[in-house]
Amino acid sequence: MRINKFLAECGVASRRACDRLIAEGKVTINGRAASLGDDAGEGDDVCVDGVPVQRKKSNRYFLLNKPKGYVCTVRDDKGRKTVMDLLPAGAGRVFPVGRLDYDTEGLLILTDDGELAFRLTHPKNEIPKTYLAKIEGTIAERELNMLRAGVEIDGKLTGKSKVKVLEASKTYTKLQVIISEGRNRQVRRMFDAVGKHVAFLKRTAVGDMRLGQLPRGKVRELSSDEVFYLKNL
Repeated sequence: MRINKFLAECGVASRRACDRLIAEGKVTINGRAASLGDDAGEGDDVCVDGVPVQRKKSNRYFLLNKPKGYVCTVRDDKGRKTVMDLLPAGAGRVFPVGRLDYDTEGLLILTDDGELAFRLTHPKNEIPKTYLAKIEGTIAERELNMLRAGVEIDGKLTGKSKVKVLEASKTYTKLQVIISEGRNRQVRRMFDAVGKHVAFLKRTAVGDMRLGQLPRGKVRELSSDEVFYLKNL
């Protein structure tokens, strides 16, 4: 088994994050520094930062209603609050699946299942994610169509998206936005591309899994049916 997959199944982090750990020289296999193409198995002595790791017998899955003012990392070198601060004691060595930026609220999955994290975040799987956005002022149909067709971010067009106006006034507009990509601050930057400022942003669903009535800042474990759904998205 490839070392990044082995580490992910041990609950260290997602495959991508494990690749970074390997590249930074933090992973060893039987006492030697690991390379990205190496294999590892049950009989190998695998360590991260000198700490032995082993495959987990079971995984944990949590759903968090992230408030603004928290970063989606396990630890933050700037001393900011992280989503890990909101988890109950005994949650285990879980990590956030993807990221919501500091000022964005809503649905965030945390797990120690690296395979599921890889499935939900890899662009090829095109997992739909639904957001509620509130922008300042009004928006024209022409601008909505631009968002739906794709706008340029960092020299590359975004994929097609679904954008629907939910509520409008002279001072603000609320919209539902569904995207199947996961670029950094993508929804905010999409609106920036058509000259609109997002004043509030909240992720409400991943696929058909919805945030529901979970209060802001609260967390719950996923049911086995919910885990099965996510693994088969």
